[in-house]
Amino acid sequence: MDGTTGITTKPTDTDTAAAARPASRTRSWWGWGWADAHPADAECVAMGALLPGTLARPLPVPRVRDLGIGSPAVQAPPSLAHLVTADPADRAAHAMGKAYRDVVRALRGRPGRTPDLVARPTDDREVADLLDWAGEREVAVVPYGGGSSVTGGVEYRGDAHRAVLSLDLTAMGRVLEVDVAGRAARIQAGTLGPSLEDQLRPHGLTLRHFPQSFEFSTLGGWLATRAGGHYATGRTRIDDFVQSMNVVTPAGTSTSWRLPASGAGPSPDRLFLGSEGALGVITEAWVRLQRRPVHKASASVAFTDFHDALRAVQAVAQSDLAPANCRLLDAGEAGLAGAAQDGSAVLVLGFESADAPVAALLDRALDLARAHGGRHDAVPAAGAAAAAGAGPAVGADAAVSAWRAAFLRMPYLRDGLARMGAVAETFETAATWDRIPGLIEAVRSEVGAAALKATGHPAAVNCRLTHVYPDGAAPYFTVLAAGRPGDEAAVWDELKAVASEVLHRHRATVTHHHAVGRDHRPHYDRQRPDPFALALRAAKGALDPRGILNPGVLVG
Repeated sequence: MDGTTGITTKPTDTDTAAAARPASRTRSWWGWGWADAHPADAECVAMGALLPGTLARPLPVPRVRDLGIGSPAVQAPPSLAHLVTADPADRAAHAMGKAYRDVVRALRGRPGRTPDLVARPTDDREVADLLDWAGEREVAVVPYGGGSSVTGGVEYRGDAHRAVLSLDLTAMGRVLEVDVAGRAARIQAGTLGPSLEDQLRPHGLTLRHFPQSFEFSTLGGWLATRAGGHYATGRTRIDDFVQSMNVVTPAGTSTSWRLPASGAGPSPDRLFLGSEGALGVITEAWVRLQRRPVHKASASVAFTDFHDALRAVQAVAQSDLAPANCRLLDAGEAGLAGAAQDGSAVLVLGFESADAPVAALLDRALDLARAHGGRHDAVPAAGAAAAAGAGPAVGADAAVSAWRAAFLRMPYLRDGLARMGAVAETFETAATWDRIPGLIEAVRSEVGAAALKATGHPAAVNCRLTHVYPDGAAPYFTVLAAGRPGDEAAVWDELKAVASEVLHRHRATVTHHHAVGRDHRPHYDRQRPDPFALALRAAKGALDPRGILNPGVLVG
């Protein structure tokens, strides 16, 4: 059906089969992404040579059989047995997320407590049945989407429960309905990003939510963590796309009305957005869609002075031009990405639209950047029509292309550095514009000093702005340093603690889009108002009276 007729369509059996068809590639159980995309040993050694103090040779790729995973502490009842597996490889793959500390724990053979069982329900009834059984047997339930958490959000820590069930939602991976005229769709929570877009593409629509984890994360995971997408301005947070949600809790199922907007009291959806599986299991949602963009233009601007670049980004963010991309890389980050090698900071700008050419918008943004000291060389056009903005796209320059390639490759390179015993990880935050310059300088200085003290080797602490708003921005930091052999996770914990103290002192959020999980929990407790914490604990007690849902996340 085209985008001009009809109201609602439902996928055919062929669509459903395609959505459920497994990929031929194998996911890495211990590291990021696809197992066949990780750097080879020689590349790991070459990267390690750039950081003095790393290992002479890479740590071996870990094997599940070396973990010594024992028999599960519980067995599922016959009525649920077809949904559940105790396969050691499956349990190992669901034991942790994909943070740096998760990777180095796996490399050192210390992944922590593996779940006793992994369940893959296919509908709400099966989710409810699993929760009922888990509550009766004192089994902790950890909801699991794509497993891309970088904050300890999908692992169990502690021993308060007799067993742990990883509740994998990816068998619930279909687009159930598409309202073409209303530009919305009802989508199951376990739908992975690529499958979601593949199922929407025949309708000419897109959710337009592309976090860096897009390939390995799900709609439910985005909702549960209040994820931010790739786009730097405008509607980039998943919150902006939600019409209604369906959430299964031990106390019953919450289904909000599908509405364009409502002023009827506190929003029920807001209770579950960002709840990280601690209050209920998100099983589906109606989300707002957009027509797929056809007009695109992008360019890069170099700055000698990083503070001039900050002022330029603030001007663009307050201009109402609403670029799709407005990502500022400091000199270190630009060097890593191959966007500049002369010590310049680089601003990556991009515009897109489904309706009209965008070249004029890009030109106006470039004017604002130049007014603050930015340098931009003309971009070779992909034909005269494209250069005028009349065609579907304007060609991107080399710096933009280099940044895009590095953006997708970086998690794999991080894992390669981890094999060399290096500390290689990121953390992100957000603050108002008046605090941004001091915050960035304090993080660079104090985390760098802490790394030198912890390892005896200097660290690179780089920064980029991933999202910008009229009133502030979201800095994203990369830390690269040699670790302490065998103690890499502890080094990262030390650096994370220092960074979190800097954020707290500058009244910057403990996370802009990575979620709270277990890693950010102590600092989240300090950030949230006490009355809100009281209400959240009350909600947890009412919805999850036996305390089985993702224990340790958000509330005790």
